[in-house]
Amino acid sequence: MARWWHMERATKITVLEILGTLILAVLIFIVVQAAMESRVVEGACMEPNLHTGERVLVMKSTYWFADPHRGDVIVFKPTEAAKQGRKIDAMIKRVIGLPGDNISISDGKVYINGSVLDEPYAHGSTSPDSTKVVPAGNYFMMGDNRESSDDSRSWGMLPRENIIGKAWLCYWPLGDWHLIRGYSYSQD
Repeated sequence: MARWWHMERATKITVLEILGTLILAVLIFIVVQAAMESRVVEGACMEPNLHTGERVLVMKSTYWFADPHRGDVIVFKPTEAAKQGRKIDAMIKRVIGLPGDNISISDGKVYINGSVLDEPYAHGSTSPDSTKVVPAGNYFMMGDNRESSDDSRSWGMLPRENIIGKAWLCYWPLGDWHLIRGYSYSQD
């Protein structure tokens, strides 16, 4: 401590500037880590929009003060039923049904509260035929590649607390870089 007081004034200022910069860098790092994370896409469930091995940036902060919208592509912790004994810590799917929605699948089409859902992003036929009501605090999730997606049609609803964040940017490989767009429906 005695040395500190005997340092030159310019040296004291430089040391304080370095400490201030380090503290600011650590704070920025903590905020960024809390607000976003990177995930690797696994499986064909979101093809042709996302492919196995692509890296996506997930904005965890998007849903801190707001709920997901129909059409958002989200990353979430799978339920035990969704895991089906597999060791997976996250899945990526599109929000199809919101709390309170009546979801009906018939003749390869998805109906929300009686209206057919416009799904230009979907690939393949949607089956099997079924009708479900989304309970409060839950979401109905489906992959874009309907014939190769393990989703709410088989494992049920996704609880709100399982949501990690909104898939925002595909950044790897660099040649496939693109923003991950949700889809806004005219009936919302």
